[in-house]
Amino acid sequence: MTRHTSIAVIIVNYGTADLSIAAVESVLARDHGTHPVEIHLLDNASPGDDASIFAAAHAQRNWGDRVTLWPERENHGFGRGNNVVIHALGQRGIPPDYIFLLNPDAALRNDALAILADRLDRTPVAAVAGAAISLPSGQGVTAAFRFPSAFGEFVQAVNFGPISRLFRSRVVPLPPDQPDGPVNWVSGAAVMMRLAVVLKLGGFDPDFFLYYEEVELMHRIRRVGYDILYVPAAHIQHVEGAATQVKSGQPLRKPKPAYWYDSWRFYHLKTGGRLHALMAGLGWMAGAVLNAPIAVLRRNRMSMPKHFFRDFTRLVMMPLLTGRRGGQ
Repeated sequence: MTRHTSIAVIIVNYGTADLSIAAVESVLARDHGTHPVEIHLLDNASPGDDASIFAAAHAQRNWGDRVTLWPERENHGFGRGNNVVIHALGQRGIPPDYIFLLNPDAALRNDALAILADRLDRTPVAAVAGAAISLPSGQGVTAAFRFPSAFGEFVQAVNFGPISRLFRSRVVPLPPDQPDGPVNWVSGAAVMMRLAVVLKLGGFDPDFFLYYEEVELMHRIRRVGYDILYVPAAHIQHVEGAATQVKSGQPLRKPKPAYWYDSWRFYHLKTGGRLHALMAGLGWMAGAVLNAPIAVLRRNRMSMPKHFFRDFTRLVMMPLLTGRRGGQ
């Protein structure tokens, strides 16, 4: 008899109570084939009354033991918030087989959990499987990626079509229509992982508050010999940036939060060392310098966020040059 692999869905909320409830309901609305599913909804000390909203929804919607609430008193960020649940699951006598991380501003659009779990069941060499993602408009967005590299950061910062096409193999985002199969990493907005592998690696690195933590974890997973799969047959809808206010392709240049720069620095330090991180930083700054006149000539906005050179120098390059290694 085939064993029914179990799945723990983890949703980490911060200030998006209505969307998080919709995400929970999108999971409860499906039967997930033969896979037992439980849901863990963690509130990251939202500034509003999200925790009480969730408590009321739990009672009014009869969620029962299908949904466990985690009302935290501290904003742990994404990785540490997931770690709260991950480590608790690991303490069970029989932990779930898989965890499925679902953004609070995302929702299932088909039997994604069953599709991903079935694929991992059939592919023991893989430890991670990511779903395809679309916006509410139906437009597909990138959900599979290459690992960042020093030259890749330069290409991304220049943001000029001919250069991107010439060095396509260095561009981090893969096309939205990327076919099924192994990739370097997949979006953390909707990703399934083998819990045993995540626990063996210690979960998410706690130095990251938000951004790059899933990339770093999947880098470690790849390094110990497991594959990362992109499985576009599994499909979710994502309201990008609803919780963080950081979106790709925004028409207005806005500054990125300090934790984004910290996470960028941590990622390159932890995966490649200080020299690699310095080269990646110089690559990004060189690309940004070239992007400025290109944007003027093409009458486009610069691709860099507002105050980029000031913030990148202060929060990335100076710590790297002085040897401050953050959490390392």
